[in-house]
Amino acid sequence: MSRLKFILLFVVVVVSLITFDFASTQAKVISLNRYILPGERVFPEGIAYQPKTKDFFVSSTTDGTIFRGNLQQESAEVFLPGGADGRTTAIGLKVDDKGRLFVAGGNTGQIFVYNTHSGELLGQFKNQKASTFINDVAISPNGEAYFTDSSDPTLYKVSINEANEIQFEAWLDFTGTSLEYQSGFNLNGIAASLDGKYLIVVQSNTGKLFRIDIDSKQVTEIDLGGERLTNGDGILLSRGKKQILYVVRNQQKLIVKVELEEDFSRGTVVSSTTDPSLAYPTTIAQVRKQLLVVNSQFDKRGSGLTAELPFTVSSISSP
Repeated sequence: MSRLKFILLFVVVVVSLITFDFASTQAKVISLNRYILPGERVFPEGIAYQPKTKDFFVSSTTDGTIFRGNLQQESAEVFLPGGADGRTTAIGLKVDDKGRLFVAGGNTGQIFVYNTHSGELLGQFKNQKASTFINDVAISPNGEAYFTDSSDPTLYKVSINEANEIQFEAWLDFTGTSLEYQSGFNLNGIAASLDGKYLIVVQSNTGKLFRIDIDSKQVTEIDLGGERLTNGDGILLSRGKKQILYVVRNQQKLIVKVELEEDFSRGTVVSSTTDPSLAYPTTIAQVRKQLLVVNSQFDKRGSGLTAELPFTVSSISSP
């Protein structure tokens, strides 16, 4: 065999092995249909996916632990221990493209910002309100983070200035708008439009969706043609040709697919999907054509009730 033919054959073999290894890795990732969260009383709530690292973060409502998992590993591990920095509970999560993790602190009225690489606390805020439940968070294209409060009619904003300083503010008071707070759990899930113009929020107790114009702060109910998404929890605005909003209805164990018009003024419920693995699902994150779904088991919490171990995050196909 000539030297040239040998070199060509060697190159073909190496490329084939690399291709096979990549395909095997991809198949392994896709084949995982659940991820395990260690602990007997996790009762998880929020999730945030970091595409650059293929890591995802999950919050524990019980003690504020933040877990970190990876798409290629079945079991997650503790990233931020519960109770650290006064973080005694944790709800909604989001990661920005700078590697910052934003954490909603529920009834503690707190907001935390961490470095996803080192775990360093970058910023912390407390609203000092007696009745509060800071629930979920969305990050707009310009990097500003918006937090809902399920008990108090306030939307919070976290921004980072040119000096890299984190700033917190009570950004919008819903009093007097079309979004009226009522008894029970109000604003929950939140998403930002890809063009940075709007925020979309769901009101759990009424099942209504609302559009918030970021520039004018005008609040408008989204016309769903009479449909109601009661118990709407986490929401996800999918990246694609159509404007698809996924809404998790926790008690119903459903993921509802809503097709929204270009200006987000109207929406049509396309489908409602469930899966045998879902256990009081709270929120979702998108990974290509899959959805990572947090199984909170909140209905198994309390005296005389027993959660089914282990606590998990399901991986299901996007509806």
